[in-house]
Amino acid sequence: MAALFIQLIYFWFVFSKLAFYNAAKRPVSDVKEPVSVIICAKNEYHNLVRFLPQMLEQDYPEYEVVVVNDASDDDTYYLLRELSDKHPRLSVVNISQNLNFFKGKKFPLSIGIKSAKYDLVLLADADCSPAGPDWISSMQSAFTGKTEIVLGYGPYTPQPGLLNKLIRFDTLMVAIQYMSFSLSGMPYMGVGRNLAYKKSLFFQVGGFVKHYRISSGDDDLFINQVAKKSNTRIQVEAASYTYSKSKQTLASWYRQKKRHLTTGSLYRFGHKFVLGLYSLSQMLFFGLMIALAILGVDWKLLSGIFGLRLITQLIIVKKSMIRLNEKHFFLLSPLFEIWLMLINLLLGIRGVFSKKTQW
Repeated sequence: MAALFIQLIYFWFVFSKLAFYNAAKRPVSDVKEPVSVIICAKNEYHNLVRFLPQMLEQDYPEYEVVVVNDASDDDTYYLLRELSDKHPRLSVVNISQNLNFFKGKKFPLSIGIKSAKYDLVLLADADCSPAGPDWISSMQSAFTGKTEIVLGYGPYTPQPGLLNKLIRFDTLMVAIQYMSFSLSGMPYMGVGRNLAYKKSLFFQVGGFVKHYRISSGDDDLFINQVAKKSNTRIQVEAASYTYSKSKQTLASWYRQKKRHLTTGSLYRFGHKFVLGLYSLSQMLFFGLMIALAILGVDWKLLSGIFGLRLITQLIIVKKSMIRLNEKHFFLLSPLFEIWLMLINLLLGIRGVFSKKTQW
């Protein structure tokens, strides 16, 4: 079965790159380059109260935290003014008027990068909590040689409930793909919750100018544009993670996924091909298994085919969960995979007709 063969190639020759990745063998930087952490905030008062102090208390010799207050109408301005009096590392950029005509995060993020003092910029969201005081140090350590981009991991905090597990599984599978393809020499995206690159690279390509009218894509479209095998690395150390709270309702998570998937059609052709081939072969595999079962094909043969892929998937998922410090949804992963396949199919179809979204 061709669909099975293609799926096994992806699992064993691509996704295994992350599953069996040995970070201890990768070189680390001996130089502590100064870092500019950049956070864009729009009405994020409560998140900034909780998480910004953690960004300002990192164990790192030279860094700044640039917070871009994007015309917030809550108490963000007063909070940032109070914190800047206490923390000399905090630099605040206030956008007092709604100048962001194209919506989204790209305009305030561009302002933040332009305002950064240092060439190495590390991006996070206002609702992100660093794994610990070594977050900056861990992400910066991957900048060796010609590295200009470091792709980090931004998991969601474990919470009770099936939806949280589904969202965390989805986050894991996205990471398996973009990190494994990066390790295979084809980096195609990163996540803005935990992403680092050189400011000089940003301005060298004109920032977001090629896709500025697209409200989303400040992370994946930019990385898709500039990332190469020679200038991109991943960082999977637990100390490098940033944690966020997942959506609490299926509807809000659906809207979030819908927004994130609007940019896929703008990826490079090669990236769209390999990602599309995986999704197509995945759907064909399950569809053909159902069709062959209905047609009365020998159940022993079908069980063997299905079991071969299932065991392969479980091995890769389990090893990747260990690699990325994820827990408590392994046994549900086969069911989650089918749910996500159907959700992504629905979103892909509806995405053709989706409107521009705000961040």
